[in-house]
Amino acid sequence: MKNKNMNNVNQLLLLLLFFVVTVVSQGHAPFSIVKEKVTHLHFFYQERLTGDNPTTVLVAEAKDTRVNPSNLLPFGAAYVLDAPLTEGQDPNSMVVGKAQGLAVSADQDTTMVVFMVDYGFTSGEFSGSSFSVMSRNPLLETDRELAIVGGRGKFRMARGFATLHTNYMNTTSGFFTVEYHVVLFHYE
Repeated sequence: MKNKNMNNVNQLLLLLLFFVVTVVSQGHAPFSIVKEKVTHLHFFYQERLTGDNPTTVLVAEAKDTRVNPSNLLPFGAAYVLDAPLTEGQDPNSMVVGKAQGLAVSADQDTTMVVFMVDYGFTSGEFSGSSFSVMSRNPLLETDRELAIVGGRGKFRMARGFATLHTNYMNTTSGFFTVEYHVVLFHYE
């Protein structure tokens, strides 16, 4: 009789363990069943700091520093941006989305900002989807890389990187064109 009770207890414990494992694994089911995707994107970021319709605007500066044409990014300056993403290098080429977010000058020795930006697409296959960057961006380096930390829509749970190449920079007019090559790992 004692052996039979032990078998029942063991069966009950195994059933309970199976139930717990099933419940825990179901918490991750939507993303474990769906295969991870890799998406490559190519576009151009168009930025204007001056003129009638700037895409990047100073919203805060440190008490003892001043933004001026010879020093557009003093330490502590914070900018809000709403810049077009285009299909081609020409600023008049088709707009495929917008980069919206913040750039904060965060280096006392070099021209570097911390970028907190959402890259949202308004046309094409990825319309309504976006990916987010939270990364340092050394603006005067011609080639650099940004970390992708999230996404929404077709780029849900995105991670990856963007390699940037400055194609055009005119600090006098405050106009910049930056080419992006993006690799996203995500679930749709």
